[in-house]
Amino acid sequence: MQKETEIKLRATRETLAALREHPLLKKRSKEGWQRHELFNQYYDSNERDLARNKVALRLRRDGDSYIQTLKSRGQSIAGLSERNEWDWHLDQPELDPGKLTDECWPAALAGLDKQLLKPIFSTDFVREKTDIAWGRGKAKVVVEVALDLGKVVAGQQEEEICELELELRQGEPAALLELAAELAADLPLMPCDISKAERGYRLHDAASYALALPVPNLDAAQPLDDAFTALAWHLLGNSQRLAEQYRFNGHWTLLVDWVRHLAQLRALLGSVGQAVPRASSKELRECLDALLGDWRPRSNAGLQDESVRQAAPALFAEELAQPRWGRFSLTASLWLLRRTWGDSRKERGNRLGKAELGKWLPRMLAEEATAMQLPNYQNHINDLPEQLPRMERLLVWLQLARNVLDLPETDRLYGELSKLHDRLEHSGAASEIQAQAQTVYTLKVWREILQ
Repeated sequence: MQKETEIKLRATRETLAALREHPLLKKRSKEGWQRHELFNQYYDSNERDLARNKVALRLRRDGDSYIQTLKSRGQSIAGLSERNEWDWHLDQPELDPGKLTDECWPAALAGLDKQLLKPIFSTDFVREKTDIAWGRGKAKVVVEVALDLGKVVAGQQEEEICELELELRQGEPAALLELAAELAADLPLMPCDISKAERGYRLHDAASYALALPVPNLDAAQPLDDAFTALAWHLLGNSQRLAEQYRFNGHWTLLVDWVRHLAQLRALLGSVGQAVPRASSKELRECLDALLGDWRPRSNAGLQDESVRQAAPALFAEELAQPRWGRFSLTASLWLLRRTWGDSRKERGNRLGKAELGKWLPRMLAEEATAMQLPNYQNHINDLPEQLPRMERLLVWLQLARNVLDLPETDRLYGELSKLHDRLEHSGAASEIQAQAQTVYTLKVWREILQ
């Protein structure tokens, strides 16, 4: 068994051509590009038991060699994945179920008759690859760079494969993100948290690609730094998966959710004060503001306008054809992995970062709720939209960290505050906004937050 650490980046044919000649790769490559035609058949049961247990079984032909591979789903964070992998070289192009012993085979599949495994889909592509190496401090980094071009075929359906794959051979995982971020500085490379196997299953069933990552299980005793990092990874990872699925099928609700996750990430960045100094997040905030400035108005307009919804997939394709989205995704991933915000903060920021979440969060909610001054808006309703960013900071924590709050009816508070936010954002009637503001203000839980 070996552990596979890699990052996949969706590309275009033009981008693959540019990568072959990229100065950074040329400088670090010793041997140049090697070309392989790879033919891959994936196996599963009729009931898709392997897919349900997050494993993929593949038989690959590479020239005259046949390789049987079993991969676990492992863990994936914003496109950077780690998986366990078992390889067996075979003498003939036939699956060998006898290799699938208890050492690698999931216990949950112990009762499955391996003789019933059959071909489900194929992924055939040309891979051009090279190993690159460089020094990172005192350590050496070795990465296999692969340019894959081909297609996934499942029955009568198919999808193009056009991607850059970076696999770590030696060094720290951060080196992969550093390399990817450098390449994405001027090339449209989109972090793609979906394997070739998942694409094949998605062709069978579009809903098989799980969009929502598990919400982090926060603890009242954990430091704010850890809670902030977990939530930011969660929102970033979800936004990347939503972007991939919207690119694939163009379903409008996916775009709305993508915009919402970006807005939540922006609110999270602005919610923790000196624990994450503004200077440390300046580049990320500016890019998020630019993305939201372009896409939030479209998302809001599309709720009522069919023509906006129809035009959105082409506009989104144009977005992905530019470096902005990939550059932001990779820069944010690297920023989170390094926890860069802690490098230059002052002593108060260090204390905040180390504060227990269960003590910090009620104080933050109280400060934001007090500053909203809801009763004062009964006669000045036109000023209330200025509080939208403050509401979003409240909402992101109420949604994702409510389990650490010792408050009654936090679910109801989240629901009623969300209604107020939506009516303000979508220019609801003044009487409805006033009534909803009053509803929030008179909630018992809101009064307890203010105390």
